[in-house]
Amino acid sequence: MRVVFVHGACVKDGPWWWHRTAELLVVRGVASEAPALPSCGETGEATGAQGPGLVEDVAAVRGVLAASDEPVVVVAHSYGGIVTAEAAAGVDAVRQLLLVSSYLPEVGQSLASFGGEEPAPFLEIDPEGGTFTVRPDALAETFLQDCGPEIQRQATDKTARQSLAVLEQPVQSAAWQQVASTYLVCADDRGTPADLQREFARRAGSVVEIDAGHHPFLSQPAAVRDLILGL
Repeated sequence: MRVVFVHGACVKDGPWWWHRTAELLVVRGVASEAPALPSCGETGEATGAQGPGLVEDVAAVRGVLAASDEPVVVVAHSYGGIVTAEAAAGVDAVRQLLLVSSYLPEVGQSLASFGGEEPAPFLEIDPEGGTFTVRPDALAETFLQDCGPEIQRQATDKTARQSLAVLEQPVQSAAWQQVASTYLVCADDRGTPADLQREFARRAGSVVEIDAGHHPFLSQPAAVRDLILGL
């Protein structure tokens, strides 16, 4: 078995965000990787209103998923659930989806489908540049409040300006409708409210809930490792 991690919005250096859990998996003989998302500028293309967007992110993740016949567990976080909904569809190697505080879209829904009339207060929008990101002063208190100060400090350097193009682009498939799926609700998440997560979780095959913030794979890596191994 291998694990493919799909990170959320407005971050870069995907392997870093998953490293605490990935290191525990290696000890158990399970390899993992975290594809680079073009919309977050991880592949060298400039981000902006015209993209790269969801289409390019889906292609990048799908390429990794389809690169081997070895059974895969896909672990998708937040916006990564939107990417995975389409990227994992029809890939025979994908056996399980683990959705962590994740958006879980139906076909035709986009990231914007789940937002309010006004941008979330923790976001910084640049309409002229066509990008958005997390406000630096809101990052730790909103998304990493249950992580140590060193993780919070390092995370500040791992944020990215993401293309606004991803907001409106709808998914063309919903892999969670065909693939066994587990939803991990993070009850102390200040970024994606637990009640919203629970609504998404109703679409999944099974649900697990823990008292954690938005990034349990950093704050409680052993719990996430055990959940993955159980799948």
